[in-house]
Amino acid sequence: METWLLLAAGACVAAFVQGLAGFGFGLVAMAFWSWTLPPAMAAPAVVFGSLIGQLLAVRSLRHGFDWRRLMPFLLGGLAGVPLGVALLRYVDPAAFRLGVGVVLLVYCPAMLLAAELPRITRGGRAADAAVGWLGGAMGGFGGLPGPAPTLWCVLRGWPRDQQRAVFQSFNLAMHGVTLAGYAAAGLLTAQTVPVFSIVGAAVLVPALVGVHLYRRFSDATFRRLVLGLLTLSGVALVIAGVRGFW
Repeated sequence: METWLLLAAGACVAAFVQGLAGFGFGLVAMAFWSWTLPPAMAAPAVVFGSLIGQLLAVRSLRHGFDWRRLMPFLLGGLAGVPLGVALLRYVDPAAFRLGVGVVLLVYCPAMLLAAELPRITRGGRAADAAVGWLGGAMGGFGGLPGPAPTLWCVLRGWPRDQQRAVFQSFNLAMHGVTLAGYAAAGLLTAQTVPVFSIVGAAVLVPALVGVHLYRRFSDATFRRLVLGLLTLSGVALVIAGVRGFW
């Protein structure tokens, strides 16, 4: 019962954050789920929950959508997903917690400081594709395609709506491909059915509330709070992961 409650709580909080800020479902959910769910179950649950949330937010992407800007990320991501899916079979829970914790510790402070970092104007579409490849690999491995392209879009200095359109569209596509990859690899079993049912039911209302508030609520302070809490969670996960090796 505690596992199911933690699963639902993580999905609710993660869906609201994703709906409001446009990113963060996997990071928030993993801060809850990586403590109790094995990697082979946690990663598909993240992908499924985030996919539902992204589908609910599709209408919010129309303001800044640009196929030419998105395409390099998609092509790179499609090349990276199979590697991530293949790696997921060989990682143990301690290494998984450590990896998620490291991602949190790198990504969250970087996003907090992103406004102060210099803008990246070089590299063109090749650099965008490389970032997409990294996001695809992270998506296949842990259901976390968003951190790399989200931070990259900020560093590119693109307008807010264009940033959101790129990384949310990328996440939506990568989650669909990754879920298909999990199915092909035999990672979607009867045990994932109740997990998906709980996650799917838990994300619906919080995701819609977050999307509704996106245009009516300044998310800057909220984002700082969320990223700060996730940084602390990353510290705890790294400590737990290191202890797991002893």
